[in-house]
Amino acid sequence: MANPMSAASAPYRPRRVPQRTCVSCGLTTAKRELIRLVHGPSGAVEPDPSGKRPGRGAYLCHNPECWERATKKGRLEHALRTKLSTDAREVLLQYAAERLAAEVP
Repeated sequence: MANPMSAASAPYRPRRVPQRTCVSCGLTTAKRELIRLVHGPSGAVEPDPSGKRPGRGAYLCHNPECWERATKKGRLEHALRTKLSTDAREVLLQYAAERLAAEVP
């Protein structure tokens, strides 16, 4: 007995877009619109532009104030379950400054 709702006759369903939340401001948007930071197996906290590196991830939006707040108030440390060194904070803030400055038209 054939299924009356076969795959050919099923209505079109749009793909679900993965949503993520900025750990600083709480903005929820598409995963691709945020920047992922990863606490990898080596113990370093690094930006992950591809979004596929192994490790615990946290997302930040493109607002420079969010990057400042996340690194200075411990929100990023809490999300990644690690302690950030002063050098790691500076590297992340420098990455944000370069990346976000390049995006401004």
